[in-house]
Amino acid sequence: MEWGTLVATLGGGLIAIAGTVLADRLRTRQEHRRSLQARRRDVYTEFIAAAGAAHTELRRLAQNGAGAAGLEEASRAALTDARIYEVRERLFLDASARIAATGQTMFERLRALRKTVAAGAGIATPAFHDIYHPYLDAVWAYREAVRDELEGHVLTPTDFGWSAWDGRERCPHCAERAANRPPAQT
Repeated sequence: MEWGTLVATLGGGLIAIAGTVLADRLRTRQEHRRSLQARRRDVYTEFIAAAGAAHTELRRLAQNGAGAAGLEEASRAALTDARIYEVRERLFLDASARIAATGQTMFERLRALRKTVAAGAGIATPAFHDIYHPYLDAVWAYREAVRDELEGHVLTPTDFGWSAWDGRERCPHCAERAANRPPAQT
């Protein structure tokens, strides 16, 4: 046997093994990226859905009331029953830093809304709207950040014919409140 043939055979075998290992490693990375993207999409959606469920219940409580003592307990249950705390922890595990930060802001504003409802603010009161509209703004900031990360295309308020995300311009309670304000003195 010639040495040249043996070296060429061993070299070819090493190249084949290295190519197989490299291809396997690239495939594993791609699968990991796809898995992370799917987990993120799921938890991003689950978080906004849980916040939406809690928000709906808080609005119902603000509309109907439940007695001072009952509102505290019912408003806490609105967040717990919606599983917002559990999903928020999953968000912190899988989300990018930007999404985790916008999600946390949205969560903090939802908790502020809960405290306002627990304190007895009705749906038509200025106290409710002073907290409610910043919450809506945070919800849309979260949606924008998620869309930007997942799809690279964000929505803007003008896509809906609005000037801002907070909803004040479309709110009959805020419009009535603005109409009843005395004109500013100059």
